[in-house]
Amino acid sequence: MRYFNYLSSEEAHSIFHIRPEEFDSSSDKDTLAYAVGAALYMPATRATIADDLISEKQEGLVSAVIDLEDAVGDNQVSQAEETLLIHLDKLALALRDGSLPREKLPLLFVRVRSPEQLSRLLQALGDTDRVLTGFVFPKFNESTGVAYFETLAAYNDARMGSPPLYGMPILETPEVIYRETRSEKLFVLSELLSGYRPYVLNVRIGATDFSSLFGLRRSPDNTIYDIGVIRDCIADIVNVFGRRDGGYVISGPVWEYFKSDRLFKPQLRQTPFEESMGRSGRMLRMSYLNRYEDGLMREVALDKENGISGKTIIHPSHIKPVQAMYAVTHEEYMDAFHIHENDKGDLGVMGSLYANKMNEIKPHRSWANRILMRARIYGVLHDYQNYTCLLASNREKAKV
Repeated sequence: MRYFNYLSSEEAHSIFHIRPEEFDSSSDKDTLAYAVGAALYMPATRATIADDLISEKQEGLVSAVIDLEDAVGDNQVSQAEETLLIHLDKLALALRDGSLPREKLPLLFVRVRSPEQLSRLLQALGDTDRVLTGFVFPKFNESTGVAYFETLAAYNDARMGSPPLYGMPILETPEVIYRETRSEKLFVLSELLSGYRPYVLNVRIGATDFSSLFGLRRSPDNTIYDIGVIRDCIADIVNVFGRRDGGYVISGPVWEYFKSDRLFKPQLRQTPFEESMGRSGRMLRMSYLNRYEDGLMREVALDKENGISGKTIIHPSHIKPVQAMYAVTHEEYMDAFHIHENDKGDLGVMGSLYANKMNEIKPHRSWANRILMRARIYGVLHDYQNYTCLLASNREKAKV
């Protein structure tokens, strides 16, 4: 699997200074934590999941979550479990007969409802477990958290020699967002996860559940950071789980909109689209405005500024915007590389190679490490390119 694999060799050469690296579910955990990226959620009851993955129906899809929880009605659980196992069987068969090359299989996760359901599914998987990268654990708290990871750790211990299956907890319970319990619960959950660190792929934020506790729902004109009570909680989650020492990759909350009526001014500047693609760039920009994905892209930009990497998505049209926003600019890469290369103790501060800022070795070291990891996963754009060149299905020849 490789990000932006829908590009031709010529397009990739014209867009990337450094092309994204290949990876799969057997890659190291640090790589996979960042590679989850835009994770597309799909109800387990959907009949075409396996066929769609085998046929690569969704261009650019790199990670997917088959959902047994909120996307499935309470009366559909048994049907959803049966359908899930059928999907996994079909995918495993496709891997065996070569109709689905391993490098074409997205990172695949299952969101379960409870530790009991996780245990039941693990017993039923058999050799179909090799199509999975892991599981998503909703409503994560002290009691369910221990049960989830104890079950997962025992399963991994019993299949030594195979790549581990990972867990991704979702922080979305009342205790995490209510002010009087938040700090205590976040530190308790952090301590809990530290005991299972080899199996914790990333920490996810469930802003929809958080919002429901206050009867809130952000409009398509606003980002989650405009909702004060959610913004404050996200800040505390990053404070506890995103620290330089011992932190985790934190994934951003879902953007719910894929079409809406516009009320306020668009949030996508016209210039980057025109510089990259001219007239067709203006048309491309309008298509994103019409689908209200400018709000999504603004939110991803704020996710990045707040130390968040990756996002839950619920519509295929969100795949490219989120992925494109995580591609590393040439300036970011050169700053990070310059910091890394000069981290020998001989310098404390130096001017940027772009001659527009100061780079301090020690304060900017952890930022540089994150940028270099993102560069491996999402690639580095040429200095004359921007994220818009990754958005179009039919791109004009990139400007040289």
